[in-house]
Amino acid sequence: MGHPGVELHNLHFERGPHRVESWFLQQIFKVIGPAPLRFTFPNGAEASPPGISPIATVVIRDRWTLAELIADPEMAFGEAYAEGRIQVQGDLVGALEAVYDSSPSGRAERSRYQCLTSAWMNWLQDNTPSGSRHNIHSHYDLGNEFYKLWLDAQLVYTCAYFPTPAASLETAQEAKLDYVCRKLELVPGETVVESGCGWGALALHMARHYKVSVKAFNISHEQILHARRRAVQEGLRGQVEFIEDDYRNVSGQFDAFVSVGMLEHVGIHHFAEFGEVIHRCIGHRGRGLLHFIGRSYKSDFSRWIRKRIFPGAYAPTLAEAMNVLEPYEYAVSDVENLRIHYAKTVEHWLERFEASSDQVSAMYGDWFQRAWRLYLAGSIAGFRAGTLQLFQITFAGARSAPTSWTRAPLYQDIHQPGAVTLWTHATS
Repeated sequence: MGHPGVELHNLHFERGPHRVESWFLQQIFKVIGPAPLRFTFPNGAEASPPGISPIATVVIRDRWTLAELIADPEMAFGEAYAEGRIQVQGDLVGALEAVYDSSPSGRAERSRYQCLTSAWMNWLQDNTPSGSRHNIHSHYDLGNEFYKLWLDAQLVYTCAYFPTPAASLETAQEAKLDYVCRKLELVPGETVVESGCGWGALALHMARHYKVSVKAFNISHEQILHARRRAVQEGLRGQVEFIEDDYRNVSGQFDAFVSVGMLEHVGIHHFAEFGEVIHRCIGHRGRGLLHFIGRSYKSDFSRWIRKRIFPGAYAPTLAEAMNVLEPYEYAVSDVENLRIHYAKTVEHWLERFEASSDQVSAMYGDWFQRAWRLYLAGSIAGFRAGTLQLFQITFAGARSAPTSWTRAPLYQDIHQPGAVTLWTHATS
């Protein structure tokens, strides 16, 4: 079944001696839609939509790759690009964004085979306690030196918050840490539990600037070791405890719960467990914040990304995320979408990654370097096109005391990240 709006006789492609390759190239547009791209083959065959100036040229090296692209374009493109069997001449991010835009809502029709392989991958990468350890280790324990090449100095690997579009990555990440603290309405002396703490930047920021005590849980060994070293170096070991353990084993009572960039690694079938942990920690009197990559429609996460980059990943809709909170009657106090901020964040990451590409190749090889370039470029395209969202949800128990009449305190001192705005809890 062809893509609507793409007619066989309207496609521009070479005829004559290259008829077989030209036919294959033409079939690609029937799958992806009229994206403004030129597909070429080494023998000179090429195809592009009529009346459109291509923004990039996709060079395909062999017939087998051509056939794979038609059968399973997402998986085949990722594999072939990483292996060097496909090259993109021109704007890689723009090319990927164009493919997203050429399909309604970025949703391509999926074959029965694609649905089955996605279901098989969901089972294989299920985020059970042992499965989560394997999934997290394969991504976050690649080596801190690798991430230092392209993240900010604090190794914050989540969406930044840009006070202005021209702000540096360092400024924007510091602003994000403070923005989260404002949304949590932290007060000196309170206790906070963080689930999935990365390299420790948020926990240390909360302790340093908001004078709270933090217990931070994570199952990435490399990240926990780095976070513990920072706590010692910065004299915050008495306020922050970094614990290498699964979120399901979190115990204790806290004033606030926070999770930044972890819900997408929980898996939708484990949302009930996650909600139970939150309720166990903060009961009906506490408050919390969830920060996660999401979608505006239900869909499995990219199979290629799950296979090669982020095993076990799932980006939920807001409705699905509510399954974490609704069973315990948590009231949502604020929802914000920072999609454009995440696109800008990954633009900075990709720029730094490209500047360090030779080092990445020396560390892990050319295949790895190309795969991660595609992952970062595809992420930018996804956030720009709106196939990916970045949600921040703040919530509170029914007995949590209100703190502010308006949203104004969220934006105080926002151009001076790290500045502290202390709020006092309202009394009845």
